This record gives sequence, C-alpha cells and structure tokens, in this order.
Amino acid sequence: QVQLVESGGGLVQAGGSLRLSCAASGRRFSAYPMAWFRQAPGKEREFVGGINWSGLVTSYTDSVKGRFTVSRDNAKDTMYLQMNNLKPEDTALYYCAADSTLYSSQIYSSAQDYEYWGQGTQVTVSS
Repeated sequence: QVQLVESGGGLVQAGGSLRLSCAASGRRFSAYPMAWFRQAPGKEREFVGGINWSGLVTSYTDSVKGRFTVSRDNAKDTMYLQMNNLKPEDTALYYCAADSTLYSSQIYSSAQDYEYWGQGTQVTVSS
C-alpha cells in the first residue's frame, strides 16, 4: 500500500511558476511508475505527465511540453512537477498517482492504470 500527499498548489498569475510535490509513504515507492493528472471543473481527469521508476523516462501531454517537468527523488520518496509559464487553462485540481507495476518503464496516460492516488492540490492561474 502507498499513501500519496500532494502539496505546493496555489494562486499564481499567468506566466508564473509553481512546483508541486507528491510525498509517498509505504512500500516500494522507488519501484513504481508515477504520474500527474489534473481535473478542471466540468471536465474529465487528464494525464499531465509521468515518470518511470528510475526517473530516466518521462512522458507529457502535448499541451504542457516545454513548460512542465516531472522528476523524482527516490531517496526522499517524492515526485515533483515543475510548472513554468503557467496559463489560465492550467487551472485545475492536480493529483499524483502511482502504478503498482514494479520497475516498469511504461508510462500510462489513462487514469484507470493507476492504483494509488493522492487527494489533490489546487492550482489556479489568473489572467
């Protein structure tokens, strides 16, 4: 079992930056692929970016490429999402998620492929 807790959300002006953190507790965090999703009001939860167990493979949705960076520190059991040049359309509740497939370099973009979820942290970008 893995427990995930997000932090770092807040209110920022367009063009600004935020860094989200996802702290994990429980077993084997370092062996799991991880991902960030987001959900805006009235919209479905969407994949933002993910990272494999070692941190050497990442994947992003097109709308955040070049602006967002996913990273992880397995020694600290923490994953990060660095968000730069934020836009109003990035406003959403951001979730971190873990895929329990051990030592996989496959990064799934479907929420149903992730077994563990945090409670989310709100990001609001004003224009």
